[in-house]
Amino acid sequence: MATEDSLDLGEMFTEPPRPPTPEPTISTYNRDQDKISPDSSWDSIKIRLVGSHPLWAHHLWNAALALASHLDEHRELYSGKCVLELGAGGALPSIVAAKNGARKVVITDYPDASLVDNISYNVAENVEAEERSRVEVQGYIWGRSVTPLLDVLPSPGKFQLIILSDLIFNHSQHDALLNTCELVLEPLTPNSHEGTEPCVLVFYSHHRPHLAHRDMEFFTKAEERGWICKETPMFPEDSGEESVRSTVHGWKLTKPLSS
Repeated sequence: MATEDSLDLGEMFTEPPRPPTPEPTISTYNRDQDKISPDSSWDSIKIRLVGSHPLWAHHLWNAALALASHLDEHRELYSGKCVLELGAGGALPSIVAAKNGARKVVITDYPDASLVDNISYNVAENVEAEERSRVEVQGYIWGRSVTPLLDVLPSPGKFQLIILSDLIFNHSQHDALLNTCELVLEPLTPNSHEGTEPCVLVFYSHHRPHLAHRDMEFFTKAEERGWICKETPMFPEDSGEESVRSTVHGWKLTKPLSS
């Protein structure tokens, strides 16, 4: 078990490795032309990925691409609101939120210099200079003190959207992820409106199909803690290659005020 002060990757993440991934490269997210408003100033985002890394941050996984597209289509989830991404990797979903009008975007990953510096590079390359004050990049370990995350918000409060992209394969970290989410997500109130309420978006693929049941334990634990978990229909009208689309699943989690 990792101690409170330990930053050893082998202690923090004890899961077996994923299958081998492609060599690192620059990956491009091309925006769906049908979702671009006439006054839009961008149509693609180039994401630089770190080299081989034990936390698998050297590949832009399908879940991140699907989540970026989902955020591009559903700006009501974060426009003018505060967004947190945990385990961001290349930070594509966060960058989409920042470019589409989020009030504040806090992007985090494990406090390893190569990860954090690479996120900062992607922000600098893709977010306009005048908008970068609304983006904060931090190293953060799930389950630890959330004070550094909340201290950078523009006013006292919490986040209205939390992004978890391809994280639940870390079975040993389910409780830590949920602990952080519970502490920083603004709870539902009687005035919350369905579709725009504070929520956690969890997008993922079953990278190890024989352990899919372990991935799903994340949602069982969340429900036991009082979260409302609803699966998000994926790509209902997308005619793209099914073998790619069907690997991604999306869930939306909300936390009632009374829980």
